[in-house]
Amino acid sequence: MSSSVTKDTLVRKLSHATLRKISDFLDPQDAWKSVLVDIQKDNGEPRYTQLHLRRFERLVAQGKSPTVELLHDWGTTNCTVGELVEILIRHQLITPARVLLPDVTAAPVATHWRAVEDPPTEYHQAQTQVCALKLDNSTKLTEDTSYTLPDSTTGPEESQEPNEEGFYAFTYRELTHITGNWDERPASVGGSRLGEGGFGIVFKGLHNIKPVAVKKLNLVDGLSPEELKSQFSQEIQTLRRLKHVNLVNMVGYSSDGQYPCLVYAYMTNGSLLDRLACLEESSPLSWQVRSVIALGTARGLEYLHQHNHIHRDVKSGNILLDESFVPKISDFGLTRASAKRSNTTVITEKIVGTTAYMAPEALRGEITPKSDIFSFGVVLLEILSGLPPVDENRDPKLLMEMKDEIEDEEITLEEFIDKKMMDWDMESVERMYNVASQCLSERKNRRPLIKEVLVELEGP
Repeated sequence: MSSSVTKDTLVRKLSHATLRKISDFLDPQDAWKSVLVDIQKDNGEPRYTQLHLRRFERLVAQGKSPTVELLHDWGTTNCTVGELVEILIRHQLITPARVLLPDVTAAPVATHWRAVEDPPTEYHQAQTQVCALKLDNSTKLTEDTSYTLPDSTTGPEESQEPNEEGFYAFTYRELTHITGNWDERPASVGGSRLGEGGFGIVFKGLHNIKPVAVKKLNLVDGLSPEELKSQFSQEIQTLRRLKHVNLVNMVGYSSDGQYPCLVYAYMTNGSLLDRLACLEESSPLSWQVRSVIALGTARGLEYLHQHNHIHRDVKSGNILLDESFVPKISDFGLTRASAKRSNTTVITEKIVGTTAYMAPEALRGEITPKSDIFSFGVVLLEILSGLPPVDENRDPKLLMEMKDEIEDEEITLEEFIDKKMMDWDMESVERMYNVASQCLSERKNRRPLIKEVLVELEGP
């Protein structure tokens, strides 16, 4: 954020890019409603009514940001950045407040890593309910109330209530509706497409006025329809049984259409891979944030291994970040569960995973928790360096092989670390690198267990 912005800067003077950064934090989970309800007129009365709220909600269907439009409107009153930051802090929205004033000192909400639900999500869901209650009690509608908000409830009724497992059973028709007929334009320019993974395209949609990510699975080279169906079922079964703050939250699924689909909670900050690359002009991740992401990911892996699950495709592209940069491990289609043999080696004829992260034994078809440990070691190197796991124009091409160059003193650790982060210290950098180096041992028996990785990352 430019140093020219102070608490006295008028909100209407903020650049569109700055408003978009704020909206990236406030649009998900309807956090903007918490701000709206706290904006007052000079006489102390609420500036916005239930009628205004509904009008801002409708902007979502037009591909517009309710946060940006709200701040444009409020800005016409010559409100200041200081007033906005005060409201953001009052509602525990510290990260967007720091987009405006980086020196904001109020402490963010504590993250309870072992909880099932992410505390910021719980908070803003509660605030949304409070917001509606306040507005209902203070105003009367003056408009026809028959208008239906632009979400999946305007389509078929099958997913109105989640099933006993907490998942919505969507129809393919519903998902077509909430993704704008599978709009292939990037979400950043008003479309729905968020990206493409190994087994399908991911679209952004709206369900009950909340953003969701819809993965539409399709066949790729070498994958049979039976294998695709198996991976679809495996993902549902895994996320049905396993719940943790560092695993992605599945909202529902669809199996009645041409393509099987999986629906997840939308992750505001995308993947760790994209954030390390600073795609879409995102700010570089600080060392502190990177350390928290590494620790959270390790805790997610620990939970998986404790429950006898091997992920088999741990990589930065499968580590998603919510609005508070809490990491969520995703993509469980390749996960292997074994109640009795989770700590031993299983042999498979089908070699799966991403080569740039794969342990030597994984390339031979062995399935073991220590393969996840190896892959996590590559992720730690990415966090330290900001470099991609593979680069055809780099020597060596594979990031994992740069560990050998450091150990052979061809480059120093200080030369290896990402120059875009400014708050690192050598002691903590060396601690993370040492963990990565142990994880990347060629012989799996020399790699640490995930609980040992956690002890090292947590530090003294």
